Amino acid sequence: MDLITIDFETYYDKKFSLSKMTTEAYIRDPQFEVIGVAVKVNNGPTEWASGTHGQIRGYLKEFNWRDAMVVAHNTMFDGAILSWLFGIRPRVWADTLCIGRAIHGVEAGGSLKAMAERYKIGAKGTEVLDALGKRRKDFTPDELSKYGDYCVNDVELTYTLFGLMSKRFPKQELKIIDLTLRMFIEPRLDLDLGLLEGHLEDIRDIKDKLLEDSGTDRKSLMSNPKFADLLKSFGVIPPTKISPTTGKETYAFAKSDEKFKVLNEHEDFRVQAIVAARLGLKSTLEETRTQRFIDIAKRGLLPVPVKYYAAHTGRWGGADKINLQNLPSRGPNGKKLKRSIVAPDGYMLIDCDSSQIEARVLSWLAGQDDLTQAFHVGDDVYKKMAMSIYGVNRAEDVTKDQRFVGKTTILGAGYGMGAVRFKDQLQSLGHEIKLDEARRIINIYRNANSDISGLWRSAGDMLFYMEQGTSTDFGKEGVISVQDKALELPSGLLMRYDDLKGETVEGRTEYTYKTRRGRTRIYGGKVVENVCQAVARCIIGEQMLKIAKKYRVVLTVHDSVVCCVPEDEVEEAQRYIEGCMRWLPDWAEGLPIDCESGVAKSYGDCE
Repeated sequence: MDLITIDFETYYDKKFSLSKMTTEAYIRDPQFEVIGVAVKVNNGPTEWASGTHGQIRGYLKEFNWRDAMVVAHNTMFDGAILSWLFGIRPRVWADTLCIGRAIHGVEAGGSLKAMAERYKIGAKGTEVLDALGKRRKDFTPDELSKYGDYCVNDVELTYTLFGLMSKRFPKQELKIIDLTLRMFIEPRLDLDLGLLEGHLEDIRDIKDKLLEDSGTDRKSLMSNPKFADLLKSFGVIPPTKISPTTGKETYAFAKSDEKFKVLNEHEDFRVQAIVAARLGLKSTLEETRTQRFIDIAKRGLLPVPVKYYAAHTGRWGGADKINLQNLPSRGPNGKKLKRSIVAPDGYMLIDCDSSQIEARVLSWLAGQDDLTQAFHVGDDVYKKMAMSIYGVNRAEDVTKDQRFVGKTTILGAGYGMGAVRFKDQLQSLGHEIKLDEARRIINIYRNANSDISGLWRSAGDMLFYMEQGTSTDFGKEGVISVQDKALELPSGLLMRYDDLKGETVEGRTEYTYKTRRGRTRIYGGKVVENVCQAVARCIIGEQMLKIAKKYRVVLTVHDSVVCCVPEDEVEEAQRYIEGCMRWLPDWAEGLPIDCESGVAKSYGDCE
C-alpha cells in the first residue's frame, strides 16, 4: 500500500475562510477554488500542481488512490476536497493532527507549525499570508511558484511527522482515525429539509407566543423572582449560589454563572428562549442549529464532524459547529433535529448504546464484586441503590422518583462527589433535596461500595508515584499502569497530567497539572473518572472496528454507535452489531458489559 501525503492550497479572503466558516460550508461554497495541490508518493519527490479544476482533476487521477493510505495535517479538510470535489476515496485515511492529539494530549499545540517545532524538523512558511484575497489567476508565475514551494514544504513536514509519530502509534488507533474521518469525508446520512424548515418556523412562533402569553417583557425578565417563577413554570429549578457579598443563597442568573449558562443549552427550547431573551440574544441555540442543518441539507448529504481524541480521556467530540454529541432528545419537539437525520434510500439506521458502561467499568476496575455481579445477572442496580437509600424491602415497591435518585447516585457518586455537588446535580435535573439528605445518601453509597471508595484513595496515591516518575499499577491488574509520568491505557496510548505537582495545603497534599486554562486541580476521584471514561472509550473503539468490518459506522455519540445498514439485512445486522457491542478484548475479561439497540429510518426514532 502506497503512502500519499497531500496538501491543498485554496482561495480565501477576510470573510470567506475557515476561520469564519465551517469546513463543510467553506468547501461546498460556490466561491471555493483550489489554487494548487502538493502530492508526495512514499518517499519520492513532492510535486506541486496548479491549474483549472479540470486540470487538477486530471492530475490527481494519475495516482493509484485505491491502494493507498492518504495522510494530511487536518485530513478532514484535505480529504473532503479529494472526496467531494474530485470523487477520490483512498483505501485508508490518516491524519497527523489526530495522531499528534492522541500522543501529546489535547492541551498540546496541534498546528503543523507547532508540531514541526516540537519535533525540530523544520519551519512552516508564511507565504499563505500573501495569498489573502487572491484567485489563481491573480498570482504572477513567480508568486505561484513560491506558493507551490510553501505547499511542498508543508507536505514534507507532514510526511516527516507521520514517519516519526506512526512508529510508536497503535495500529488499531490508526484504524479508528480512518473510521472517524470517513464519517465526515464520505457522508452517508441525509437530512429531511421539510421537517427542518417546519421545525424552525415552529420554534420562532412558539418563542414569540411564549413571551407574549407570559406577559414577559425585558424588565420582567431582569427581575430575579419573576424570572425564577418563569423557570419553575417549565419544570426547571432555578440555579442558586452563595453571594460573595452577603454570604447568603441567591439566584445564579449572571452571564458568568456556569449553572445559568447550562440553561442556554437546555433540552426544552422554551427554556432556551427565555434564557436567550434575558441575555439579550436574538436567537436560541435550537434556532441556530436548525438553520445550520437547513443550510447543509440544501448543499448535500450530512458530513458527520466527529473529532478524534477530542477529550483528555480520548473520547470523541463535536466539531465544525454542529455538535452532534449533545442534540436534544426531550421536551416539546425535542427530537426534531435527531429525526431530521435519516438513512439514504434502501437503508436503515441502527443505534446501539453500551448500557451504563462507565458504572460497569468502575465496579469491575475497583473489584466491587457485589455490584459487578449485579450488573452481570441483569439486576436493576438503580432500584437496588434506591432500596438501600430509602429502606425499601422489595424492588417492586421502589417508586419512580426513588429509582431516579438511585440512578443519579450510581452514575454520579462513583467518582467521589460530595454532598453539595450531589444536591446541585439533582437540582439541575429537577429533583430538590436538603443538604443533610444529600449527605445521608452519599454516606450510604460509600459504605455500600467500599472497594470503589478505596479506588479513589489508590488513585490519590498513584498521583504521588506519577509525580516521582515511578512505575506502578492501578486498579485491576494488567489494565492501567503508570509509565513515563503518565497513565498507559489498554489502547497503548498515554493519558497525561502534564507538569504534575503536589503541594501541601492544610496538612495534606493537593495536586495540580498544567492546562491551557492554567493549573487544574486533580485528585483521586477525578483520576478514577478519567480512567473509567478512557477505558470505556478503548472498548467502544475496538467494538466499532469489529462492526465496521461488515457495516458502515456513521456516527458515535458518547457510548453509542450508529450504523447504516441495508433494509433487507436489518435483523441480521442488529444481531451482529449487538454481538460486537457485547464483545470484550482479552484485557477486559470479566467486565459485565451489555447493550441495547433500536432501528428506524431516522436517528431520532431509533428507540
